Amino acid sequence: MSDLPGDAQSRLTMAVESPMADDLTLLFQRHTADMHADTPPESIHMLPRESLISPVIDFCVLRLGGQPVAMGALKTLSPGHGELKSMHVLAEHRGQGLSRRMLELLIGRARAKGLDRVSLETGVQPTFVAARGLYARAGFMECPPFGDYRADPNSVFMTLEL
Repeated sequence: MSDLPGDAQSRLTMAVESPMADDLTLLFQRHTADMHADTPPESIHMLPRESLISPVIDFCVLRLGGQPVAMGALKTLSPGHGELKSMHVLAEHRGQGLSRRMLELLIGRARAKGLDRVSLETGVQPTFVAARGLYARAGFMECPPFGDYRADPNSVFMTLEL
């Protein structure tokens, strides 16, 4: 459920979109700034906007009254295994349950694709505490590095069996 008031919930839409849409620029600017704020460059694993255009990636956007307020992506790594990428909610819209809604949307897409597991990489810095809490509440557990990742003191790896 959402923490948004009823009228805002009725104005909330979620869809797979192109990451290149002009009105998503602010989301990508803020996401990039947040990733670079306190993470060393060698430990930033976000995909460039253009790289989110791929047949193995579902790029999703939450819109409130038509305005983009959150984004996230599901990348299929191998049969049965997906990765969450590029999750971001605009700061002025945080605390309303939008991160949870985006996470539920992405997990639902993973199930619909027949994936057995969804993993993610996030930061260890204090700015990622809320994100790690969100993932843990959704059932994600810490795990070793997966895919092409290697151990990194600035990264936490988590996975959820579906």
